[in-house]
Amino acid sequence: MQPPTFTNAHILIVDDETRVTSALRRSLAYEGYQVSSASNGEIALELARTRRPDVVILDIMLPGMNGLEVCRCLHQTQATPAILMLTARDTVADRVTGLEMGADDYLVKPFALEELLARVKALLRRKQPTEVHGELLCFADLELDTATRQAHRGQRMIDLSTTEYELLTLFLRNPRVVLTRGLLMERIWGNDFEGSPNVLEVYIGHLRNKLEREGEQRLLQTIRGTGYVLRLPD
Repeated sequence: MQPPTFTNAHILIVDDETRVTSALRRSLAYEGYQVSSASNGEIALELARTRRPDVVILDIMLPGMNGLEVCRCLHQTQATPAILMLTARDTVADRVTGLEMGADDYLVKPFALEELLARVKALLRRKQPTEVHGELLCFADLELDTATRQAHRGQRMIDLSTTEYELLTLFLRNPRVVLTRGLLMERIWGNDFEGSPNVLEVYIGHLRNKLEREGEQRLLQTIRGTGYVLRLPD
């Protein structure tokens, strides 16, 4: 099978540093992507609404509306893009905050262009539909339509980021099966992931908050020292 190509993918760069934006535009265009850019959050949100990017490369430190607020607003759009957060602050708290706001990945400035391109390709691979017609995955009162990527808990719709969707799909395809931490990390982030070691715990917590927002019973159970399982509570 040939590897997927993403030459029609649209990448939106949101950064107020002209030097960074110019370098990224050249590199991404050379790879065959459609590229647009914005120097602040307001312009970025308008471009996201009108042009619907596949991936947003988003700096945290922006004039006016910061990147975390932009990230939150992007998750309220009809077609949520994958979000690669850029930060100049390499602290666990900053990285966790970005992930909790819905970022799918992050890079610390300064970074190698080769690494950024690899992260973009990984995000695009994860956004590709795995079924032409889709299917409805169900467990208890939880449903996920793989064609529309919309989840429901009963009648309540749940908005999912790209990473949350991938996690929930994996659990719904393997109900009552204990999925180890290593397997989840490999399937969602890949063997070469070098980010925060607690990224899985952050996303499990974020996904639980969305699934249990109105007091519903917990379906994602922790198996201490091993991993997680989708099952009804004992």
